Amino acid sequence: MKILFIFLTFIFTVSCGPSVPQKNTREVAERKRECQLVRGACKPECNSWEYVYYYCGVNPCCVVREYKKPIINKITTKLHQK
Repeated sequence: MKILFIFLTFIFTVSCGPSVPQKNTREVAERKRECQLVRGACKPECNSWEYVYYYCGVNPCCVVREYKKPIINKITTKLHQK
């Protein structure tokens, strides 16, 4: 009898896993957290200086592009030639 009770308890708990809405809510929360880890923000639209990392539910995760300082090559000219 105990074994039957344990077996039924196991079957009941496995079959009643997290529901689909709870799973979606958890996935959206994880995506928002990942977006914050890359210093992004979930907002309706990204600005021109941002790129879409991925989507947090419906809205994109906008991350600011890294600023790269322009490389300036020094031009050396010989003004005086002998």
